[in-house]
Amino acid sequence: MAEQISVLVVEDEPHIRRVLEYNLKLDGFTVYLAEDGVTGLKLAHDKHPDVILLDWLMPLMNGLQVLTELKKDSSTAHINVFMLTAKGMLSDVTQALDMGADDYITKPFNPVQLGKTIREKLEKCEKATRS
Repeated sequence: MAEQISVLVVEDEPHIRRVLEYNLKLDGFTVYLAEDGVTGLKLAHDKHPDVILLDWLMPLMNGLQVLTELKKDSSTAHINVFMLTAKGMLSDVTQALDMGADDYITKPFNPVQLGKTIREKLEKCEKATRS
């Protein structure tokens, strides 16, 4: 059996967190949850997940601020960060990718397909680092 992939969901909307948690656990992921960027950063340092699904628009600390902190810290810089946000304009996508996001998923997303999407994106990230 393949090693279980851990995912940290940083999302301020409780219902979206629940949907993500339910579907990701159903797909065999270990799931950690954070309701804001500050908690998300702490969990990233404590748990060192394989992937962080990071919302952009959150109180206390927005997703780009979290992304910046994650990527400048050597203990978390290697973590794959996928933005999961309603901000879908090309300029938003470009800004997040330029700041270090590994990929970008726009809301609304298909929660049933999300596990497959994460695995595909992880594979793509791994291939990019190998080449």
